[in-house]
Amino acid sequence: MNALLTLTLANIRSYVRDRAALFWTLAFPLVFIVMFGLIFQGGGSRLTLGWADADRSPAAIQLREAFAKQAGVTLVETSRDDALDQMKVGKVDAVIAVPAGYGQALAASTAAGRGGGVPTSITVYTDPSRSALVGEVYQAVGSVLGVVNLGGRPPLVITDARTFQTENLNAISYFVPSMLGLSVMQVGIFAAIPLVGDREKLILKRLAATPLRRWQLIGSNVLMRLLIALAQTVIIVVVGTVAFGVQITGNLLLVGGFVMLGAVTFLSLGYVIASFANTEDSANGMTSMIQFPMMFLSGAFFQIDQMPQFLQVVARAIPLTYLADALRQVMVGGAAFAPLWTSFAVLAGWLVVCFAIASRKFRWQ
Repeated sequence: MNALLTLTLANIRSYVRDRAALFWTLAFPLVFIVMFGLIFQGGGSRLTLGWADADRSPAAIQLREAFAKQAGVTLVETSRDDALDQMKVGKVDAVIAVPAGYGQALAASTAAGRGGGVPTSITVYTDPSRSALVGEVYQAVGSVLGVVNLGGRPPLVITDARTFQTENLNAISYFVPSMLGLSVMQVGIFAAIPLVGDREKLILKRLAATPLRRWQLIGSNVLMRLLIALAQTVIIVVVGTVAFGVQITGNLLLVGGFVMLGAVTFLSLGYVIASFANTEDSANGMTSMIQFPMMFLSGAFFQIDQMPQFLQVVARAIPLTYLADALRQVMVGGAAFAPLWTSFAVLAGWLVVCFAIASRKFRWQ
């Protein structure tokens, strides 16, 4: 028992002496709790709805005013086709189209009352890949139509629900590209841990003393990680299509290109972590501190537009946001958070910056 206690105390002292590992271990739970608290606290719903009014009657204008008064709702007035184009690139969350003749049909339905008047309808276009947002859109629509339809009679106005997305899209189609992005991120940044471990064991020092050039040593590690990323891509795409019916509608070569770019970008970030971590424990902690915020702030699990504004600013700077978004656009035609060229530019920018830092700071011993 005394030996066990002595060894335990010795291990505690050894761990406490590693200030970096101690800091990351204690700071991580705090950051994790604060991050989730801010995400779920949010700032209330923020919906940007495209408003396409083909009627322009007093009744249609009154309906528009009712939607505009909803807390957190912003209306963008335009034509139906333009609104759908804006929805496709992520500028509006949904589209509400008021058909021509709405006011006349509403007047006729109101006059008929309980006598069996035929209700008029408005068309609501939503993106099924954004399931949480769809619920909020219909909650806002229901609040307005609930007032319009008061009186206990058959409803005067009903919704004609339409989806605007790729054919046969199911919920898993949103997550398959996200999971691929997460896998690519982990392949890259987790390279830091074995690198620091090899440096602690003086393996890197011995390798640097061999006739092999350093670029060959680093290149072999990069090539191995790229092959792993490609294998993950094949596995995730095959499982998603065969087991869950996800339809890959985009160019697989473009998917592979973004996977390779993302893998190299996150691998360079992993080398930055390895450059500053002194021990394997501290590398593990630093990797977790970077991995988890990127997972939950990149839109892989939570819609970015549902976060507080300052967290949205952070999300726009995270490379995983653009990798996952680009993969969703290419693989399943998901609504764009940013154009593909922007995603490419952001990932390339992170790659250049991280490579520059790692090339100056990376230590072999």
